[in-house]
Amino acid sequence: MTNEIILNGISLEQLENSIKTIVSETVQNAVAGLTSTAKDETPELITRKETADLLGVTLPTLHVWTRNGVIPAKRIGTRVRYEKRAVLDALKDIETIKYRRA
Repeated sequence: MTNEIILNGISLEQLENSIKTIVSETVQNAVAGLTSTAKDETPELITRKETADLLGVTLPTLHVWTRNGVIPAKRIGTRVRYEKRAVLDALKDIETIKYRRA
């Protein structure tokens, strides 16, 4: 017994076109998936002013928080930038301290 596939009712040209179509669609979907993944991984960088406005604090307060490691920053040349997602995540990590009267 041999390993042969016998196709009835389909021409060789129809088979070739079907294979080409399937391969083309698969490659296009793979490329589209890679492109969207690369876009999702690019962080949105915001300026010091935008970050301070987002947090509702002054620039000196933002500087202190950055220096103390509360808000992570990136230096690009002489500029300081913040990843918007990291800033929002840092807000979630800040615990509120409640004071009780004695």
